[in-house]
Amino acid sequence: MKFNINIFYSLLLTLAFVSCSSSDDDSNSNPEYPQYGTSFEKMPNKADAIIYQVNIRAFSEAGTLKGVQDRLTQIQELGANVIYLMPIYPVGKLKASGELGSPYAVKDYKAVNPDFGTLQDLQTLVEEAHKKNMAVVLDWVANHTAWDNAWITEHPDWYQKNEKGEIIIPPGTNYNDVAQLNFNNAEMKTAMIDAMSYWVYTANIDGFRCDYADFVPQTFWTEAITKLRSIKKNQTILMLAEGSNVNHFASGFDYTFGFNFFSTLEKVFKESKPATTIQDSNATEYANNYNPENRIVRYTSNHDVNLTEGTPLELFGGKQGSVATFVVAAYMKSVPMIYNGQEIGYSKRLNYFAKTPIDWSTADASMLAEYKKIIAFRNTSNAIKRGTYTGYSNNAVSAFTMVNDTEKVLVLSNLTNNSATYLISPALKGTWKDAFTGASITLGADITLLPFQYLVLKN
Repeated sequence: MKFNINIFYSLLLTLAFVSCSSSDDDSNSNPEYPQYGTSFEKMPNKADAIIYQVNIRAFSEAGTLKGVQDRLTQIQELGANVIYLMPIYPVGKLKASGELGSPYAVKDYKAVNPDFGTLQDLQTLVEEAHKKNMAVVLDWVANHTAWDNAWITEHPDWYQKNEKGEIIIPPGTNYNDVAQLNFNNAEMKTAMIDAMSYWVYTANIDGFRCDYADFVPQTFWTEAITKLRSIKKNQTILMLAEGSNVNHFASGFDYTFGFNFFSTLEKVFKESKPATTIQDSNATEYANNYNPENRIVRYTSNHDVNLTEGTPLELFGGKQGSVATFVVAAYMKSVPMIYNGQEIGYSKRLNYFAKTPIDWSTADASMLAEYKKIIAFRNTSNAIKRGTYTGYSNNAVSAFTMVNDTEKVLVLSNLTNNSATYLISPALKGTWKDAFTGASITLGADITLLPFQYLVLKN
């Protein structure tokens, strides 16, 4: 059956205008796809973001987008303002890993995994998140596809091949469930950017967390981000590179990933490394970053480390140690990311290759209250979000200030399970206020912190 595609799109655009109150200002005048929804007016500035990572398979008993929607209030109450959804796309079954296959083995870049729901479910989730002043970003897998992605048979030249002409897995990996794309192929890059754009138009999403970003050419990211940022005239989008290459900022990314910082946190606990190594790691990660506004996303858990290395409770000394470590990750010149369940002290690892639903009824109320308190102060402190960092750590205590024109914040976090005496630098002596209680605290020659005790002071 033939039909006039221009008339079809004109009708859809009209419907979108009526049902979603869109205006010409919300999108390009000639989009590739009809723009669904309206610009998100409460889009957080990149310095203000609190990112909450959702493993859809684990987040609810149903393991669906609707299951995520049903707990939006809890995410909002935590203080997060950016929801990052792990890959929502159909998963390849050919050479699949695990029980259900890896969500990072994408079979179709322009479809919703039917196990998770429908495009309408995603649209509704985004709409409801926006109503609660939370942005939604999708996980994007640009480097490789599943072996049963249609591109394999329709465009085999879009993939890298060995000397025998066979499509290969990503070089230097054991990722046998995915095929390596060829970024020397212009048609493939155009199709990839088109697929990313599709979700901004059809689901009104607010950005992407880009998987395996260091291994995708910077020229591609520059082209893709430039295109994506042109779609909504009245709204920026957030772009997170799951990579540590400082050139990602030049390509337009808002954030890079704190791999080094996380591994250093682990060594402090596993190898009894001094807390000074954390400030050394901070310096390393920012060594070639010449824009003081840029920030690195830091975390004490994510889907990979949770499954393969352990929960924050396992890695960082139980409840108290994991909270003391989170304070450092959240406040030390960073944008914090929380992985679903860690805020309630969930003790089980989440296998994202299968359905492993979080039992939210086991929530540790006191731990959740600590997370809320830490995040709430960050949300009100421009010194933490935008200030200048100075380190004062010793072997046991991670100590640093974040300072702007109107506020100075001092963080002291004992990362050992022993009491620790911290000698106060002359620059830090004097009267402060507890950032959480408002109580006055005077710092003299030294202060003794209990095991895993942390203090956040301001003046």
